[in-house]
Amino acid sequence: MNTSWRTASLVAIAASVLALTTACGQDNPTPPTSAAQNVGATAPAGGYGSPGGGTGNGYGADGDQTSGSAVPAAPAGELTVAANPDLGNVLTDGSGLTLYRFDKDTANPPTSNCAGDCATTWPPVPAGDATAGAGIDKALLGEITRADGTKQLTVGGWPAYRYVKDVNSGDVNGQGVGGTWFALAPNGKKASMASLPGLSVRKDPELGDIVVDRKGMTVYRFLKDQAWPKSVSNCTGACLEKWPAVGPVREADTVGVKKKGLMPFTRPDGVKQMTVNCWPIYTFSGDKAPGDTNGQGVGGTWYAVAPDGKPVGAPGK
Repeated sequence: MNTSWRTASLVAIAASVLALTTACGQDNPTPPTSAAQNVGATAPAGGYGSPGGGTGNGYGADGDQTSGSAVPAAPAGELTVAANPDLGNVLTDGSGLTLYRFDKDTANPPTSNCAGDCATTWPPVPAGDATAGAGIDKALLGEITRADGTKQLTVGGWPAYRYVKDVNSGDVNGQGVGGTWFALAPNGKKASMASLPGLSVRKDPELGDIVVDRKGMTVYRFLKDQAWPKSVSNCTGACLEKWPAVGPVREADTVGVKKKGLMPFTRPDGVKQMTVNCWPIYTFSGDKAPGDTNGQGVGGTWYAVAPDGKPVGAPGK
C-alpha cells in the first residue's frame, strides 16, 4: 500500500472518531466549538500527481483507469468549510482533508470515471456517514454506486475524492493536478474566490462556527452597538477606519447564516451596513488573510460573529 495514502488514511480515521428563535437584539450564550483545520495552499505536487512520480496520463496516476478497485477509504464524517487564502471556501471532510472533483466525471447524471490506479491516487469519498456541517446545504449531498458496489459521495452531483498527497488538514496539493482535478467548493463547484457568497460560515479551529464575508474574512460585532429597538452602530470616525462596516448582502447570497434579522440598515452618514440578527457587522483591518481572527476580543468589545449573530466568546453573552 502506498505509504502516503496509509498515512492519510490513518490521519483521517483517527480524526473522524446554532438556532435563533428570539427577537432581534436578544443574546444568549453560545459556547464556541472547535475543529482541526489549517488554511493555506501549496503548489500541485508533480505533473499529474501519481504516488510514485512519472509522467502520468491525465488522470493523476499512471496505469489502467477503468479496472481494479480503490483502496478502502476512511469515512467522510461531518463535512466542513475551510477558508483558503487562494481558493476561498473549500469543502473538507471530518478530518479537515480537502475534497476534490474530476473534470472527466459528470454531474448530470452523476458518473465517476476514476477507477483502478486513478482511484488509488484519488480515493473516492464514502457516502455512508457523510453529513453536512455549517455552511453546507445537505440537499446537495448525494451518492452514486461505483462498479465495485461501494457508495461514493457526490456534492452538487459531482463525485468527491481525496488526494493521497494531502496528509494534513488544509493541504490542497491536488489543486489543478493534470489540469483536471480541483478542490470542491461547498456548493459542488470548483473552489475559487468567486465561489464565496456574500456571507457564509466557516469552522475556526479555536472559535468554532463563525461568519465570513465574500473574501473569506472574519466578520465581527461591537458590544457597544445595539440591535433593539433598531440597529445602531456606535463605531464612527477612526473606529470605522479600523473596523470597516460590511456592506449590504442579499439574503439569497448567504449560506449557513440564520435568516432572521439578516438585513441592512442606514448609518447616520447615509451608508448602508449589513446586520446579522439585527446586529451591525464589521471586518477588521488587522486581519490580512482569510482565516485571520486578530480582532477577536480586542478591547473586550469586539468578537467574531456566530451564524445566529451572537458574539463568539464574549463574557456573559
